[in-house]
Parts: sequence; structure tokens; C-alpha cells
Amino acid sequence: MRTNTESREVRRPDGTTIRYTVSGPADGPTMALIHGWGCDRGDFDAITGFLPRHHRVLAIDLAEHGDSRSTRDVWTMAEFARDVAAVLAAESVGSCVVVGHSLGGAVAIETARLLPGTVTRVVALDALHYLSLFPAQDVHQAEALLRPFRENLAGAMRGMVEAGSPPGTDPALVDAYTKKMSAVRQPAGLHALEALVHWDMDAALREVTQPIVLFAVRAIITEEAIDRYGDRLRIELVDLGSHHFHVESPEATAGLLAGEMSD
Repeated sequence: MRTNTESREVRRPDGTTIRYTVSGPADGPTMALIHGWGCDRGDFDAITGFLPRHHRVLAIDLAEHGDSRSTRDVWTMAEFARDVAAVLAAESVGSCVVVGHSLGGAVAIETARLLPGTVTRVVALDALHYLSLFPAQDVHQAEALLRPFRENLAGAMRGMVEAGSPPGTDPALVDAYTKKMSAVRQPAGLHALEALVHWDMDAALREVTQPIVLFAVRAIITEEAIDRYGDRLRIELVDLGSHHFHVESPEATAGLLAGEMSD
């Protein structure tokens, strides 16, 4: 297990303070970990402990998630990517693999788009394949998806968590994820969700040249999504749990990530 983990922060404009943890040697191969919507860097604590000690690991709280704070007005995947870029700059990272779960996968793509000379690979954890989000939705589709969250966040969140929970998922986990994600700070939480719905992944993929691998839950991903994105993403199907499998199966997930670092 790692014992040299440090908590740090970097300041950005518009009252934004991004907090993150660093572990591993400064000259080790670097991995940046980005959580999903309504989550935080703590989701990666167990994974970090299973990664090789010579890896440098940065686990980042996005703005208004976890310990990070912001009063900004701009909530886009590109702006979240600038948060990540600020951390990489503060740590003098010259090369790294960026890993993102759920919304964090979109942020990872935008980080690769922003920093083509720094990001060598994107690893998505059950992200990028949900066709109700990707490709970008039109105005009517977006409003239909967002309305329940505006009207009853806790109820809509439970529906989202249940949709990402294959048969056999522990109901206690569903309750825990629903409670955690429903507590996301507002209005930033809804703004971030709106930004994800309006994000144009197809446009981003046309500009990102780095390899992208998607570890997708077999019971959740559809053949339609595989057909649509299989020629652009390397899609690996996993049976490690729910949409939050990285929390439920940290050792196995760490093994997958370590493999992507060694390729």
C-alpha cells in the first residue's frame, strides 16, 4: 500500500480551487484519475493502493466536487479539462495517461484534446458509450433528459443509479451511490450535467488522436453503442460490478489500468 500520499491544491480564475492527491515518485510514469458526476477523488483511494509503487498517481476533485470549490459561471467539459490541465502543470507533468469514470471520461477526452503533447492515452471507465448522452442531444432530447433532475434530483438520481446497476447489484450499494450523488453541490451539479448532455463527443473524437480504451460493463453497454464507436474506441467488456465497478472491484480495476500504463 502507498504511504506517501499528499493532498495539494491549485488555484484557477473565477474563485476556483482544485484539490487533488499525489502519490508515487515524481519521475514515475504518471496517471491522472478523474471521477464521475456527483462523485469525488476518494472513489480511487483503494485503486491507488493496488497500483505499482513506481507509478505517480494524481487523483483530482473536479470543481464543486469533493474538496474543490468554484464560483465560476462556465461549466463545460472543456473547462473541467482546464482544471485537470492546471493540476498537470502544477506538478510539471510532461507525459501522462488520463483515466476518467462516467462524466470524467468526457473530461479525459477534452484533456487529451487540450494537451495533445502531454496526454498519451485516455482510459474510460464505463463512460462515453451511453447513447442517451453521446452523441450530443438536440434541444428537445436534452430538455427531456434534464427535466427530471431539475424537478426531483433524488428521484432522478435513483433512476440513473439503478439503470447502471446490473441484476445482482447489492441494493445497499444502489442506496449509497444515490445518496452520495444526490448530495452534489448545486447549482454547479446541474450545470455540469447540462454541460455533459450538450457535449459533442463526435466533434471531440475527430480532433483527439491519442489511443482511447473503454472498459465498459458488459451487462450495460449496447450493441448499438459498440457498432457506433467500436472503430474509434478500443472497447473492452468487463464483468466487475456496476457502473461504479472501479469502487466495487478496485484490485481488478488497478490491474486493468496498470496494463494500459505498460503498453
